[in-house]
Amino acid sequence: MEPQALRRSLSLRDLIVYGLLFIGPLAPVGVFGVLDAKSSGAVALVYLVATIAMGFTALSYAQMSRRVPNAGSVFAYASAGLGRPAGLLAGWMAMLDYLLIPAVAYLFCGIALHSQIPSVPAWVFTAVAFVATTAFNLAGVRVAARVGFVVLVIEILLLAVFVVAAVVVLIMHGPARPWTSPFGGTGGMTASAVMGAVSVAVLSFLGFDGIASFAEENTGDERQVGRAVLFCLALAGLLFVVQTYLAGLLTPVSPQHLASAPAEQGTAFYKMTDVAFGSWLHLAFVVVKGVGPAFSAMSAVAAASRLMYGMARDHGLPKALATVEERSRVPRAALLTTAGVAAVVSIWAAWLSNGLDVLVSIVNIGALVAFTLLHASVVGYFVVRRRSRAWLPHLLVPAAGAAVSVWIIVSATTMAKIVGGAWLLLGLVLVALQYRHGRRAPGAAAPEPVPGAAPTRRSR
Repeated sequence: MEPQALRRSLSLRDLIVYGLLFIGPLAPVGVFGVLDAKSSGAVALVYLVATIAMGFTALSYAQMSRRVPNAGSVFAYASAGLGRPAGLLAGWMAMLDYLLIPAVAYLFCGIALHSQIPSVPAWVFTAVAFVATTAFNLAGVRVAARVGFVVLVIEILLLAVFVVAAVVVLIMHGPARPWTSPFGGTGGMTASAVMGAVSVAVLSFLGFDGIASFAEENTGDERQVGRAVLFCLALAGLLFVVQTYLAGLLTPVSPQHLASAPAEQGTAFYKMTDVAFGSWLHLAFVVVKGVGPAFSAMSAVAAASRLMYGMARDHGLPKALATVEERSRVPRAALLTTAGVAAVVSIWAAWLSNGLDVLVSIVNIGALVAFTLLHASVVGYFVVRRRSRAWLPHLLVPAAGAAVSVWIIVSATTMAKIVGGAWLLLGLVLVALQYRHGRRAPGAAAPEPVPGAAPTRRSR
């Protein structure tokens, strides 16, 4: 009997919803103070540059998703462009990111809600968020997308309220800083300081790549996933630049003060809302930022389960993870495995006094290594295998994207490098063991499309 395939039920809007949920339209709120201090007030410029920097990765995803429309995402792309060993390694490194991002999101949800209701421990809110969002994911990708759309609308409406209120305050009272400062800084801004802040800001975008994991549930042709990735990144970048520009104008304290008082950086955005608008908007942001991460985790778990499913289907992970539930047509085993790991890690971290800091310091290194392999796969697939002479999209863009990824990896914390290096070493061992047992001939590239994938619209 033929195994169940994933159901094609996600429209372009659904794909964008998943990507924006994963990122979070209000992502800059938590890191605004950090970036303001690092860049001497030029936070809007930082996000503009970060959007352009991540655009190289989005373009590489768009290139590969058209040629290899598979649920394995970066695993399938690297397999097609660099050979299966590199594909396994890329998928393994992406899993570090995909498994820890939900844990961070669940933990952030628990901490934020606990701050409003101290009588309830953070781990209780974390557990409730896990159970609710896992239930939505198990109900089917379409159900989860509809619920996610409602949450996303609420987040964007809150952002719209902030924008309107900020414009009114600026018209009535004027800015607290010069009008050009969010792009030009308040004095003492240097290119190296801005680029240092960019290395932090690009982490706000991680998650748009998860869209590619839903390639086999996409109702459009192969180009729709790439369009969703590019649109999601562009829209997130616009939202980030607008909100940080307005916040930069209204922030009552100087970047120099924030730089000298690191403890105030995490609450800088909320303090700005208190001074400019009063506590009502502060409370709204706290509530939405408390609930929203749970649904970012929902999107992340769904994307991670598709990555596991794609790798298991091609014998890179245990075969049981490649099963699809008959009624909902979701990879239940992979989904429950991903959700279970995220729940255990987040509840464990909730018991630690510095649990959030520990997770955040290591969560992004896996994605950045996977991005580097993605860019290499574009060159391998188009330039090496297909002898493409389209140098701009197939060589220069991925080379620039790889350089950005490597630069951010070099700028990462020591702990992140240690954990990422250990995870990479473990991945190399697992790949070596798999080939030692002769599962596949080393260096074999995945054909187009990867074996086991659902047929594309073009091939039906």
